[in-house]
Amino acid sequence: MVRRILYLIIVVFFFSGCKKNDDFGTVTDIDGNVYKTVTIGEQVWMAENLRVTKFNDGTDIKLVEDNEEWRNTTAPAFSWYDNDSSLFGSKYGALYNGYAAENKKLCPTGWHVPSVNNFLKLIDTLGDTLTAGGKLKSTDVSQWHEPNEGANNGSRFSALPAGMRYFEGTFSSVSYFTGYWSSIEVNADTSTFISLSYLNSKVIFNEGSKNLGFSIRCVKNMQ
Repeated sequence: MVRRILYLIIVVFFFSGCKKNDDFGTVTDIDGNVYKTVTIGEQVWMAENLRVTKFNDGTDIKLVEDNEEWRNTTAPAFSWYDNDSSLFGSKYGALYNGYAAENKKLCPTGWHVPSVNNFLKLIDTLGDTLTAGGKLKSTDVSQWHEPNEGANNGSRFSALPAGMRYFEGTFSSVSYFTGYWSSIEVNADTSTFISLSYLNSKVIFNEGSKNLGFSIRCVKNMQ
């Protein structure tokens, strides 16, 4: 009888642990896209890149494919890498300019584009700026170019190398790099973002033109 009780305790503990390891939540955007979410420290993050095409009030976000129009716009806009949603959209999400990133209605209701403080809390939970990038990056060898230094996805954030769109409109660095906008602007033309690279395990803070195109990971509002 004692052996049976011990066996049941072990089985329950084992399966509880497995469930915890796979315990992703979900959030749905206004387009009906469903995203995995993951708790990292005290924050809840999307575990996939945003790919919404409307603000959460139903207003369309402008899709800009033309390079000159991308370069000259001062309004919220997005694009798909290489203007190819079928190849890159579901995998890497959309690339948004900084004007979209600072809009408080970009993320699903109850969520927001992360502030610099949100990113700092994330990094502090995972260690420091020298190693946290490895814990954020997916280990998928079919996505990140080798060596994908330090990647172990210990956070289950599952960052993918979505590349970027330069301010003049050209696309670059898919499989090598990813950038994530913060909601914090430096001035009327510049905002803050973080970047991850295949070459190291760092999280690097940068300031750049709002006409750059980067990915977005939304974070849940604190209760």
